[in-house]
Amino acid sequence: MKFTDLPLAQDILKGIEKAGFEECTLVQEKTFSKVFAGKDVAVQSQTGTGKTAAFMISIFHLFLEDKERHKKALILAPTRELALQIEEEAKLLGSFLPFITGCFYGGVGYHLQENLLSKGVDIIIGTPGRLLDYISSGKLSLEEIGIVVIDEADRMFDMGFLPDLKRILSRLPGKEYRRTMLFSATLSSKVKALAWEYMHDAEEIEISPEKITVEEITQELYHVSKEDKFSLLLGVLDKEKPDNLIIFTNTKRKAEEVAKRLEFNGRPCTYIIGDMPQKKRTAVINGIKQGKISTLVATDVAARGLHIDDLSMVINYDLPEDYENYVHRIGRTARAGKRGKAVSLACEQYVFSLPAIEKFINMKIPVLWPTSDLYLEDKSRGVPITRELRQSRKAKQQGRGRKPIPYHSRKPMARVSKPASVRPPEPREKKEFKQIPKTQKPPRTQKKAVNISNQGSIEARLEYYKKKYGENFNLASTESVKPEKKKGFFDKIKKALGRKRDKE
Repeated sequence: MKFTDLPLAQDILKGIEKAGFEECTLVQEKTFSKVFAGKDVAVQSQTGTGKTAAFMISIFHLFLEDKERHKKALILAPTRELALQIEEEAKLLGSFLPFITGCFYGGVGYHLQENLLSKGVDIIIGTPGRLLDYISSGKLSLEEIGIVVIDEADRMFDMGFLPDLKRILSRLPGKEYRRTMLFSATLSSKVKALAWEYMHDAEEIEISPEKITVEEITQELYHVSKEDKFSLLLGVLDKEKPDNLIIFTNTKRKAEEVAKRLEFNGRPCTYIIGDMPQKKRTAVINGIKQGKISTLVATDVAARGLHIDDLSMVINYDLPEDYENYVHRIGRTARAGKRGKAVSLACEQYVFSLPAIEKFINMKIPVLWPTSDLYLEDKSRGVPITRELRQSRKAKQQGRGRKPIPYHSRKPMARVSKPASVRPPEPREKKEFKQIPKTQKPPRTQKKAVNISNQGSIEARLEYYKKKYGENFNLASTESVKPEKKKGFFDKIKKALGRKRDKE
């Protein structure tokens, strides 16, 4: 189906023509048929199938059809790179439309983005963290949002954005009063649960990922030892001579190392990893898109959302540990129906990922056995590779090369005096507590010892002692009394008897 066959406004068709699109891809055709009919959609689609154009053209069509109902659009993306890519394509497709597009993401200052919000934006593209900052501070209101797009939903879950995503969706107008589109590489149970909770009677659209992987991309795999992997990489590059390519590694440290060793061997390249400042990352991405950079070494930060026209090759220097990332990596090539090539180097460290990858793509990757002439000499062998990013971060933490100030010599923080206009807080009311009357203590149940020496006659006391100590009791013989108490006992009796006789 051609775009001209759709009920689109002329200004939208002009933007599509400027972007160089003629015929709809499968995901675009199915998305348009459901969205134009007034349905929410949950779409399973890999990158490189034209899904960005699918939801952007849908947004423009809904805006022109009923701007009163669909006042603003919100597009949520998991990474800064993907958000910037969406913004770029939105501005291209909307070249002849009056709608203002803004991109909001972390890693950069707030000033420019806040100015853009204050002027007014029709299409808000951003990452969940930065958008929540503006929502919490009251600088971004979601009351006028009529269209919502959740892009790469499965990756949002992998990156831990699900709580932030739910917080944003819960602040939007009710699902019956907005149009929602969700795009994901897989419609897992988590994705479907999100669609059921925050979408209104969503229609599911599934585009098979196997077709994309198998038909448009030529795949090859070499089994190689970890020690000889870089030499084989040099041989593959010399054999294939690609115009431009991306080399993927599993770790940030390996990406930097591979890039440095390629430069040492006379192959200019650069790298991109998550630790890079946003300004530098953007410059690298623009460089490879504009053809200024021909070789890019990257981690999975570039596996999604990085759209490069006519990318010749992708090399998996490390097989990805997550089998889905294999499809996302090689999906950087063979975009928009074009062909591409993907070469993987399987060493003893990551070869265990291969069975899961082949099961996911439903095919065996063709294996090529390298000949001895494919292993080129590595001029960087034995040369230590220093990490620039680690050094720059360390220098920044130490004050750009200055020695850190010892804790004991730091000046105490100055106290901030309160302005005179600030009124002191009013004193709280003192609560009056009722005095609880003291109750009389209950009488003790235990009987006190009776002092016999002051009560009764001598005969009565002698009778008492006989009952207590036995019939043989007398003042001269007291075997029944414990030895340690004899002395005190006799003293008490003698004193008592003596006082009684004196009185008589």
